[in-house]
Amino acid sequence: MRTIRDIDLNGKRVLMRVDFNVPMDDDGRIIDDTKMTAAIPTLNYVLEHGARLVLMSHLGRPKAKPDPAFSLGPVAVRLRELLKRDVLMADDCIGPAVEAMAASLGPGQVMMLENVRFHAGEEKNDPEFSRQLAKMGDVFVNDAFGSAHRAHSSTVGVADYLPAYAGFLLETEVKMLRQVLEYPQAPRMAILGGAKVKDKLGLIRNLLSRFDILLVAGGIGNTFLAARGRNIGQSLHEPEFLKECSDILDIAARKHKHILMPVDAVVADKISADAESRIVDIDQIPDNLMIADIGPKTVTGFAVAIGKAKTIIWNGPVGVYEYPQFAHGTDAIAKAIASSEAVSVIGGGDSAAAIQKLGLEEDITHISTGGGATLEFLEGIELPGVKVCERSEELV
Repeated sequence: MRTIRDIDLNGKRVLMRVDFNVPMDDDGRIIDDTKMTAAIPTLNYVLEHGARLVLMSHLGRPKAKPDPAFSLGPVAVRLRELLKRDVLMADDCIGPAVEAMAASLGPGQVMMLENVRFHAGEEKNDPEFSRQLAKMGDVFVNDAFGSAHRAHSSTVGVADYLPAYAGFLLETEVKMLRQVLEYPQAPRMAILGGAKVKDKLGLIRNLLSRFDILLVAGGIGNTFLAARGRNIGQSLHEPEFLKECSDILDIAARKHKHILMPVDAVVADKISADAESRIVDIDQIPDNLMIADIGPKTVTGFAVAIGKAKTIIWNGPVGVYEYPQFAHGTDAIAKAIASSEAVSVIGGGDSAAAIQKLGLEEDITHISTGGGATLEFLEGIELPGVKVCERSEELV
């Protein structure tokens, strides 16, 4: 990839795509600014090298029309605090007034465009909308790994009109994910939790071809347990994918790969804060109860396996993590990974939240900001927002 190190930034207007799609409360206050702080090194580098910076991002799903609830105004306010410099906020992301505002920026000045998803052209990757966005800069920098799997105007389309470069965050994400996929040190382990097998079948197949051990739990694990003929009571699972899971288990056996599943579980009559729960072996789940977390025997077995691994990818909680009484398994997985000597990559979402809740960030090699982009990359799918930074030599 071409990165911002490969260009003389002095005096240039840099049109940068960032992923500032941060969670907010009902009063418009930012709940978690992790995605913003992750982009600060790239922003500072550009500004310190004498460039003028125009930022674009989406926020939420505003249905292709302006909606005050999805304005990036609060993001601009928070960004001023993080950068410790003024951030101008535009009323729109295209148009003569916005172009004039971008043209008037001086070296070291920062401008935030309004939500690109206020226009239908963004998600359609409309060439005309892309061309209008491209008027805001001399070069395009993509630092939004979290949106790199979307072929939208602000992630891909503008690269038809401007030379494209990767920012530090995008570069780091790609470097780390490629390292664990293409050059993993054995034993290689993937830990997969979360609710739905459907969303991760491609990922599971790709990882199974590259890794030695898969730990499956949560709703995904339930479907695999059912595919192996276990009675899982009322547990969340996807019966329509039992054959696919059974096929994966057969492939693993033929290739001498190991798929580890829970041997005991915390079961409950319902998923709620006041649910009554108990621990049972995996072959003794009552018909009227459901799996809510992995049990202590599983925690011990998984921790031993994690301790032997040299490369670990983790995506998805292993229990109903939202409720403290069912979060013990996920917390134990987080602690085991943090205590291991493995190169560890956390695939965002609830897994990252578990690491952060326990204050274990410094003990993890890389926590991805990607979400869906991370999963698609690990599945082996080419990300359009990454590809444009690899083909940009055509426009230089």
